[in-house]
Amino acid sequence: MRVSSVVPFLLAALPAVSADRGTLGFALGNKNKDGSCKTSSDYQADFESLKQLTTVVRTYSAKDCSTAQNIIPAAKAKGFKVVLGVWPDTQQAFDDDVAALSKSVPGNEGVVEAITVGSEVLYRGDLTAQALLDRIETVQKKFPKVTVGTVDSWNKFADGTADPIISSGKVNYFLANGFAYWQGQKIDNATNTYFDDMAQAKAHIEQVAGDNAKNIRFGNGETGWPTNGGTDYGAAKASTELAQEYYRKAVCGMIEWGVDVFYFEAFDEPWKPTSTGDNGQASDETHWGLFTADRKPKWDNLACPTN
Repeated sequence: MRVSSVVPFLLAALPAVSADRGTLGFALGNKNKDGSCKTSSDYQADFESLKQLTTVVRTYSAKDCSTAQNIIPAAKAKGFKVVLGVWPDTQQAFDDDVAALSKSVPGNEGVVEAITVGSEVLYRGDLTAQALLDRIETVQKKFPKVTVGTVDSWNKFADGTADPIISSGKVNYFLANGFAYWQGQKIDNATNTYFDDMAQAKAHIEQVAGDNAKNIRFGNGETGWPTNGGTDYGAAKASTELAQEYYRKAVCGMIEWGVDVFYFEAFDEPWKPTSTGDNGQASDETHWGLFTADRKPKWDNLACPTN
């Protein structure tokens, strides 16, 4: 099915969102293909490749590889905005990232789209919702001119785990990650699964937020599909052809629905070691990019249709 044929059916079944289109962004790694840390010039090269599709990226840790220090000047030079990350799982990691941001963010708030505290912390069970909220509030106080929120798996927003954060009324920026691939879905059901995941997360956040729902900014923090060379996961098969289909139907469809999407990820990361998936099998995570590690697009016409 083409995007134009699947989207109207999905839109009719989902809660209404803004009439405006969402925006496409990318999750961006902080290492080159050989595993070395990116410099400002490396980030500028990244932005040069991405500029036809987006002007916003998100990162994960401010201190690791001096990400905040190196990416902010590159973003300013290329007209990009960045969502910077704080890794709050341990006190040391949290303190290090906040210190790194304190050196780089003041005076550069114009290129900092937001700061996210945590990336699937609740999903991993590394912090309670209250502990995460405390750390979010600490960052908010440090950077009052910047939007500060969090990122977690869609089901942790949908099942009530994140309710203490949502109901506090103090946090208005939520990014929900959703991977039909990691749910072992065949490509034929991947778009429906993805939309259902995002709809559940968004609806629950708005319900719990109550009167504050009008101030909530909701987006998709990560979604994607591995290309040739990746690892299959149950019925979900790694394939460049299937990744293109998922991108056209699911990602472009979500943007058409009015939700911002950060695609995981911008470029392949061949330096990553083999990991173990939730199914206990070896999992290759080096082939998730929309572009190769050499910044070459994996297929033609990457832009989502505008009508």
